Amino acid sequence: MQTIKWDPELINKYNINGPRYTSYPTALSLSENFDLSVIPGAISQVQDELSLYVHIPFCHQLCYYCGCNKVVTRHQHKADIYLDALVQEMQLYAPLLDTKRIKQLHLGGGTPTFLTEVQLSRLMAMLHKYFTLNADAEISIEIDPRSCSDDKLAHLRSLGFNRVSFGVQDLDEKVQIAINRVQDTGLIRHQVALSRELGFSSVNLDLVYGLPFQQPQSFAETVEEIIRLNPDRISLFSYAHLPERFAAQRKIADSTLPDAPAKLALMQLAVSRFVGAGYQFIGMDHFAKPNDALAKAQQAGKLQRNFQGYTTSGQDALVGLGVSSISQVNGVLWQNSKELTDYYASVGASALPARRGFSLSADDKLRAALISQLICHFDLDITVFSRNWQLPHFWQYFSDALERLQPFMEDGLVEIYAERIKVTDTGRLWVRSICACFDAYLNTSQRHYSKVV
Repeated sequence: MQTIKWDPELINKYNINGPRYTSYPTALSLSENFDLSVIPGAISQVQDELSLYVHIPFCHQLCYYCGCNKVVTRHQHKADIYLDALVQEMQLYAPLLDTKRIKQLHLGGGTPTFLTEVQLSRLMAMLHKYFTLNADAEISIEIDPRSCSDDKLAHLRSLGFNRVSFGVQDLDEKVQIAINRVQDTGLIRHQVALSRELGFSSVNLDLVYGLPFQQPQSFAETVEEIIRLNPDRISLFSYAHLPERFAAQRKIADSTLPDAPAKLALMQLAVSRFVGAGYQFIGMDHFAKPNDALAKAQQAGKLQRNFQGYTTSGQDALVGLGVSSISQVNGVLWQNSKELTDYYASVGASALPARRGFSLSADDKLRAALISQLICHFDLDITVFSRNWQLPHFWQYFSDALERLQPFMEDGLVEIYAERIKVTDTGRLWVRSICACFDAYLNTSQRHYSKVV
């Protein structure tokens, strides 16, 4: 990457509300008027490999910033009841996936490490019973350091997990108190080091900028400590303050949050220091060492994006299990019930628990492919794209997008040629806004999204 032009004026102009484009159309387009009978057909069209996502909703403690689907409880037995339901859902999918192989498995939440070692063993045994995992499958899990003992981390490795992602968010105690997530830096150092000793092939650390009381000096200290920890990947997420949607965020006073210029300064600090430390800036929220699989996928033009963010595979072949999980397979999106009681009732009645869905039209698939290419690789070969999609008059088809792109071109964020679209280095910061120019749904749903920075 070349030096980014950090222009505060661009914030006011382009810091619009917009999707993160983990799918196109986004989850807001999912409809309750959805025919579940299309799901088996979509899965049957997958050639041979898929990715699996398993949602574990439970947390021991509420983090105020969190917008995930979660159940805060101290009752460990609730996870046993949930695993019973997951078995029932797996039994529903098993016949549909009997000839398919699983190349990626990810446990997210909530807090997957809420599960005990016994419960984790049971879950993995169930997954191996009903699905066929590749011998070299990528098996990853999100970890709250506070809920993961040394024994549990070693147990995860023995179960076949080879990638771990630790939720750090920020190392400053004042910030941690404000978001109700206090965790010792020494604990994180220890668990990262132990992960290396245990042989995990990749360690990711999550950070969030835009949190209450974050200041350049303290955040710089967090960033420098992350660099010293030397993870393979770093996720740098923008805090989306949407208290009207997430009740817990109402505990965070607006007055404690950095304003837009201050928030951009935090991002600038992190991006410049991570890149300076040798990390490849994958995109708007990810960094990876140049020899990491994620970086290599981008270098080879094979990087993809799905509901988990940037990924090496699984963009249109991802099946989600558990409450609120989202699947995307062959142009069909569907989401499970967000309520545990409803989810339990459905799988207990041997019915798929999907409650909302969407089948992509030909136009949706075309725009999805274009947005994915730009958000993953920041460059589109119009000739190749048009040939692949049998689109003889590209700019005639996207004439409305060309008009919306005009100010981005004038400000040096994107370059448009007869046969190419190129997002500039500075434009990478605003790639969500650039992709929004091609979004046919955004005008009706834009208010539901967070700011892009």
